[in-house]
This record gives sequence, structure tokens and C-alpha cells, in this order.
Amino acid sequence: MSTPPMFELFAFWRTSATYRVRVALNLKGIVAHERIINIDANEQRSPEFLKINPLGAIPALVESGHAPLTQSLAILEFIDEMQPSPALLPADIHGRARVRAIALMLAADTHPLITPRVKKYLTGSAGFDDASWRAWQIHWFGTGLAAVEQRLATDPQTGIFCHGDTPTMADICLASIIAVMRIFKITIPDIPTIDRIMAACEANEAFAKADPLCQAGAPA
Repeated sequence: MSTPPMFELFAFWRTSATYRVRVALNLKGIVAHERIINIDANEQRSPEFLKINPLGAIPALVESGHAPLTQSLAILEFIDEMQPSPALLPADIHGRARVRAIALMLAADTHPLITPRVKKYLTGSAGFDDASWRAWQIHWFGTGLAAVEQRLATDPQTGIFCHGDTPTMADICLASIIAVMRIFKITIPDIPTIDRIMAACEANEAFAKADPLCQAGAPA
């Protein structure tokens, strides 16, 4: 009988990308030892962590005997290929493309605009105060979610979840955005399909266990 692979997840309680990986690991029943990288203390820029991910981004997943894996969506696909059930992508080629597209609308077109490094630049070099930064967050969260809402609400492939009746990579990415918005106390109106899908996600133990406020280092 082969020994299960040993994983180490370099993580931080608040990050949307770390949340995605936690949900995927939970869905698959894979346990990873977490090592906290405090981005509020700029630990992601330490020489030690930059050897793991030169971009200085969280998370990174390290399997014993292998090079570090970075970028949350690449990690999700790795986890899905390593342990195919339950699947994070549909079986058909068009369904997989649709799920990946929705995931990228959230993880590539929305989330990167509100990350700490963007905030650091805007507040340090572009003259943003706290009110300007909050307006920026609300604008880009709203823009991204409005587009996703339109796509989900008008597509018959949308079911209980973003694609059909089981959670996929698209739901993981959607929930990761909503979870972080809640930390920032930001709500976006007029997204009923997203709100319904988020409720279905929260009823799933894998998502509930990944809630940022349930993680080590989160405020009480």
C-alpha cells in the first residue's frame, strides 16, 4: 500500500487564493500542514519565502520531494488531477471551458485588482486615502460580480451551483470573492443568483471549514 503524499500549504487566513486551495483540499479529503505567512507583516517578501515563490504571493503548496506549486487555479487543477473524485471540472469539454471561464472572471479579472500589493501601490504612489481605496474595492468587486451574475442568470447550465448541481472550480472562486468581501464589510446589491449559489456553498462542509474567520491567525 503506497504512502499518501505529504503536503505543506503556505497560507494566510484572509487571502482569497488560500481559501480556494483550502476548499479544494477539503472537498478531496486531503490534509495539508499549514505554515502561516503573515502578509500583514510582509513575510511573503522574506528571502526564505521568495525561494518558494519569487512573486511573493500566497498560497504555495509543497508536496514532499517536489518543487513548490504556486497560483491557486494551477493548484486546484493539480489537486483535481491527482485525486479525480469528486471532480472540480465537468466531464465534457464545453462544460470544462465554461467552468474555467467563470473561475477566471473571478480569480484573474476581479481578485487581482484588490490585493494588498495593489493597495500598497495605490496608497503609497497614487495618492489614495482610505475612502478612495474602499471606493476602488467596491467598484471592481461590483463590476466583476455583475458580469458573473449576468452570465449565471442567463445560462441554463447554471444549477444549484455555477455549473449543474455539484460544486466546481467556478464555485470555489466565486465563494472566495464573497468570503473576502465579507471581511471588508462590502456588499454588492442585485446579484440574486450569486447569493443563492453562495448559500449552497456555505451549506457544504468543505466550504464552511475553509471560512477565513475559522483559520489560525484570524481575529476573534
